[in-house]
Amino acid sequence: MSIQLSPLNEVQLKALEQLTQGAKPEQVIWLSGYFQGLAGSATLGSLAATGAGQFDSAAPTEKLPLTILYGTHTGRSEALAKALCEQGSTQNITCQLKPMDDYNPKHLKDEKNLLVIVSTHGEGEPPEMAEDFHAFITGKRAPKLEGLNYSVLALGDKSYKLFCQTGIDIDQALKKAGANELVPIVMCDVDYEEDAAKWTTDVLGELAKFQPETPTQAVSEVSSANDAEVYSRKNPFQSKVLDKVRITGRESDKEVYHLELSLEGSGIHYEPGDALGVIAQNPPKLVKEIISTLGVIDNEVVETRIGKLPFNEALEHHYEITLLTRDVIQKYAEKTGSKEVQAITDDEAKLDHYLFGHDVLDLLHEFPAKLTATEFLDLLRPLPPRLYSISSSQKAFEDEVHITVSRVRYENKGRQRYGACSTFLADRLDVDDDVLIYIDKNPNFRLPANGSPIIMVGAGTGIAPYRAFLQQRETANQKGNSWLFFGERRFSSDFLYQLEWQKYLQKGFLERIDLAFSRDQEEKVYVQHKLKEQQEELFRWLENGASFYLCGDMKYMAKDVQITLLDIIKTQGGMTDKKARSYFKKLKKEKRFMADVY
Repeated sequence: MSIQLSPLNEVQLKALEQLTQGAKPEQVIWLSGYFQGLAGSATLGSLAATGAGQFDSAAPTEKLPLTILYGTHTGRSEALAKALCEQGSTQNITCQLKPMDDYNPKHLKDEKNLLVIVSTHGEGEPPEMAEDFHAFITGKRAPKLEGLNYSVLALGDKSYKLFCQTGIDIDQALKKAGANELVPIVMCDVDYEEDAAKWTTDVLGELAKFQPETPTQAVSEVSSANDAEVYSRKNPFQSKVLDKVRITGRESDKEVYHLELSLEGSGIHYEPGDALGVIAQNPPKLVKEIISTLGVIDNEVVETRIGKLPFNEALEHHYEITLLTRDVIQKYAEKTGSKEVQAITDDEAKLDHYLFGHDVLDLLHEFPAKLTATEFLDLLRPLPPRLYSISSSQKAFEDEVHITVSRVRYENKGRQRYGACSTFLADRLDVDDDVLIYIDKNPNFRLPANGSPIIMVGAGTGIAPYRAFLQQRETANQKGNSWLFFGERRFSSDFLYQLEWQKYLQKGFLERIDLAFSRDQEEKVYVQHKLKEQQEELFRWLENGASFYLCGDMKYMAKDVQITLLDIIKTQGGMTDKKARSYFKKLKKEKRFMADVY
């Protein structure tokens, strides 16, 4: 007796792999639904041919209603939601696709089927467009929803404390309201494509159970996006380094580099506000120290999440080792049975302290355990690409993309620590070397289409996207209506792209500039202080339709700037706290307040 594990032969499987290689996440999801639709059609066709079922082709088809809500900061949730909606339309579903800030949550009581795709921003906070929906569904006004079928796809990053918290909150609130869970919540780390595709297939499979008994319709064409090669995180473009130069002075305690990369022959398109994804490589020295500490053979072939690889290659290219996450520490405690490590995970303050500035080698040194190479890899998460705000306009540099990189290097417990990607770019890449890249779209950080006024606030490498903004405006000959606030440590060594800003001022493309160099005087001065100094004029710009952009450190700078801006609105507008918050929220809704923070 023989058992056939796959209905496809080896040649067919290989052809299928080649067809789907490099597909975008939304294309993978679309294709899974496409094949699911084909399967339904084939089954129904078989039934009809054998006389097991008869369908009247002239009979009207009743469609299943479905609402998909998304909340996003970078656009990933939106892309997944759109792909899901397109896929549902091939399976007899009438889909209503809505961003959370354009949906009245009081309509939830009228919904029959609801799918939620939402990211978590920062330390457990909902993205701006999801704030009101999140507050409503988790608050006292949330209605009873016994007649609602739902499921949640949550996007997040395990390096943050409250991983996927927004999705968890919404899932728990819907469950508490009595809604019926179609598929348990799926929480995705930065490597989200496979989990998202499986969730999509599962929820559509569950929704099919509620479908009227009518033939499944399948589309007859494959997405035209597959006609040309698509570069993505899974299929990056091999770019050549055209130029690399340090743009901080020798006396600076920071090393910031400007890199120019070739896009020649790629067909890649990007816009100001987008980010460049760089496929990182871990520091070779750290890889060697981990292998030595484990006492394993460096090139031992091991099974990894992408197939068999030499252990040293797997560590250098495919697994996160320079950062620790809660998940990794918890797995290490469980695998080794270490009570000391478990005590760290059980104490939030200790855990926060240990996560800061430590890497996986610290675990091996401080809490030794006998692990095989395979067991060690099982503890780690995939090495995610690093994203850098693009500092060039493609209209100015057709076949190039520029990024601004701050080299991460510090000492902790007598050992030098290195950022995985920043030291790869700064220390190990030279002109004419190759680097793997792709474009990470950010539709929520865009220049106004009509050339209206812009206020740009950035600190450190947060100035990068504004260089792209001004280049774009110069190519369109849009003069004035631009105001830059920039902060760094010292004027003499840390004024990034100084000559370029001076040129834009002279030519009239940059109307105003305010600078905050924190270490150039006894009392530290930051960008929020400069905003406050110019608050009367700044509020006038906002009243005249200016868009406010914020780029920089999420934890401190961005938070301080937003508090200051809210205070300026309250003071200059003569408003109460409530009215000032309403004004600020309106700026966000109109996309006149946009943040790109890290």
